Amino acid sequence: MMKNEHNTWLAGRREDILDPHREIVDPHHHLWQRENWHYELEQLWADTGDGHHVTQTVFVECGSNYHQDGPEHLKPVGETEYVAAVAAQSALDPQQATIAGMVARADLAHPALDQILDAHEEAGQGLFRGIRHYGALDPHPEALRIPGRARPNLYEEAAFRKGLARLGERGYSYDTWHFHHQNKAFCELAQAVPGTTMVLDHFGTPLGVGSYANQREEIFRQWQADIAAIAECPNVVAKLGGMAMPDNGFGWDQRSQPPSSDEFAQAQARYYHHTIDCFGPQRCMFESNFPVDRLSISYHVLYNGLKKIAARYTDAEQTAMFSGTARRVYRLPNP
Repeated sequence: MMKNEHNTWLAGRREDILDPHREIVDPHHHLWQRENWHYELEQLWADTGDGHHVTQTVFVECGSNYHQDGPEHLKPVGETEYVAAVAAQSALDPQQATIAGMVARADLAHPALDQILDAHEEAGQGLFRGIRHYGALDPHPEALRIPGRARPNLYEEAAFRKGLARLGERGYSYDTWHFHHQNKAFCELAQAVPGTTMVLDHFGTPLGVGSYANQREEIFRQWQADIAAIAECPNVVAKLGGMAMPDNGFGWDQRSQPPSSDEFAQAQARYYHHTIDCFGPQRCMFESNFPVDRLSISYHVLYNGLKKIAARYTDAEQTAMFSGTARRVYRLPNP
């Protein structure tokens, strides 16, 4: 669908906002200027301002607005400069969500890692919080909308682990993104570098398309065991979300109408509850992963679904998952 058609499609599902005064810090969204798909401050605010009380957000790298010239290892600093400028603009309107932190891109195995981190720190104007150097790689990328294509065996590289340890030494966090069959490798990585705070994005992305389309229950059982093992690593925290991507295989993006919050919660609650049971609410944070998950569900319906999933937990536990954990992990100021 084209942009306007997709917006009309999402608008076909409207719901009353649940718990509208619950503060939300959205710890995972992107900004980009891509052909036929722009998601910048205007679009972000249209989503975060659609009924829920979103006060702050965290930008996570997405390969946009890189420098076109200069050393290859410093080109991602262009994205940090761009986001810092957008964040400054976001801070001018107290009625809208403020981009209060950012996670940038760096090759953690690069010998000039400290130079890269210094450049991000300077360009981030006080917002730089960590690095995402994802490990996502699948043997059948042709079936995926977002195939990843990281270096093979990235998590096992000695140079990568050394850089990851250096990241923690300098007080920065590490965001990861990989697929479900890489969860064991990530667990070993977290055990090997215990001094760095690591953020597991998107539940470790259980896939549900291509060769995985008819294996949901088998994958879920293995995923349960892997998540429990990862949670034993005290340096890991979990982002709860990012499972409305087309590659997760729920098929909502192919329907004539997007899902309701009840449908969303019914389909995905078991992933949330298992992760919360393993990590505890103080190590969990709800995320939007917009605009990627926007391919399947609108922002206000997504957060209604998250609030329905969270309803069984205490008020303090919900506060942790909707705002407190993200604010602590990414060291965000109180608004």
